[in-house]
Amino acid sequence: MVVSNNSCVPPKYFILNGIPGLERVHVWISLPLCTMYIISLVGNLGLVYLIHHEESLHHPMYFFLAMLSLVDLFTCTTTLPNALCIFWFNLKEINFNACLVQMFFVHGFTGVESGVLMLMALDRYVAICYPLRYATILTNPIIAKAGLVTFLRGALLMIPFPFLVKRLPFCRSNIISHTYCDHMSVVKLSCATIKVNVIYGLVVALLIGVFDICCISVSYTMILRAVVSLSSADARQKAFSTCTAHISAIIVTYVPAFFTFFTHRFGGHSIPSSLHIIVAYLYLLLPPTLNPIVYGVKTKQIRDNVIKLLQGVKSASTQDN
Repeated sequence: MVVSNNSCVPPKYFILNGIPGLERVHVWISLPLCTMYIISLVGNLGLVYLIHHEESLHHPMYFFLAMLSLVDLFTCTTTLPNALCIFWFNLKEINFNACLVQMFFVHGFTGVESGVLMLMALDRYVAICYPLRYATILTNPIIAKAGLVTFLRGALLMIPFPFLVKRLPFCRSNIISHTYCDHMSVVKLSCATIKVNVIYGLVVALLIGVFDICCISVSYTMILRAVVSLSSADARQKAFSTCTAHISAIIVTYVPAFFTFFTHRFGGHSIPSSLHIIVAYLYLLLPPTLNPIVYGVKTKQIRDNVIKLLQGVKSASTQDN
C-alpha cells in the first residue's frame, strides 16, 4: 500500500524495498551477506569469550577490543536479520514506530563504534608514549567510565532523530528504497522541508565522526613522533606493529561511512541508489566481519590464546573418546 497524496498523517508502516534494480538477484546477494553475518557472529562472540576467559588478555587494549566486538555484534544484528527476511521471504513491511526504533539503534551503535575506535587510538598513544605509566593511567575504573561516556554520547545524540522524523508529514510514498530504516532514506519521503533534519545530522557528524577522527589523527601523530625517535629499528617496528590492526579497523569503518554520509547529502541523483545501499551494508558489515580476523592474525597474544584454546578443546575431546 502507498500513502495517499492527500494524506499528511504518519503512515502506519513503511515498505522496505530492498535494493532497487537488483530485485531478481536478491537471493544471490543475500548469500554473501548471510556468510559475513555468520562470520561476524562467530568471530566477535569468540573474541569476547576469549578476552573474558583468558587472564593474560585482561589488559586495557583487549578490554577496548571486547567493547568493539560487542558493538559490532549489535550493529549488524539491528539490520541483517531484517534484510534477510526481505531477500528470502519478501517480508517488506515495517511498522512506523519499529522503523524509528531501528533507526535509533543503527545510528546509535555506529556512533558508539566510532567512539570505541577513538578510545583504542588513545590506548595505543598511552601504551607507546607513556609505557611505564600505562597500567596506572588506564585502570579498570577509567576504562569502564570511558566506555560508559562513549555509550551515553552515542545514545543521547541519536535520541532526537526519531522525534525529528515523527514530526514530519508524509504525503508521498511510504516505500523506502533500502533494506533498513536509515535516517536520510526515511526523511526524503516527507513532503515538508527536512532542513532541520539535515542540519542536525551534520551537527552529529561533527560531534562524533569529525571529533573522533581528529582525536585519532592527533594520537597517531604523537605515536609516529615517538616511534621515529626510537633508536632501534626493531623497537620501531615492534612499537608500530601493535597499531596495525587498529589502523585496519579505522580504514574499514570510516571509508564506507564517509562515502555513505557525503553521497546521501551531496551526491544527489548522480550515484545509483543500489550503490548507496551496497556501500551502506559494507559500512555495517565489513567491520564486524574483518575486525576479529585482522586482530586474530595481527595480534600475537590473541593468536596464541586461540591456538591454546583449540588445543585444549581437541585434547578434551580425545580424552572423552
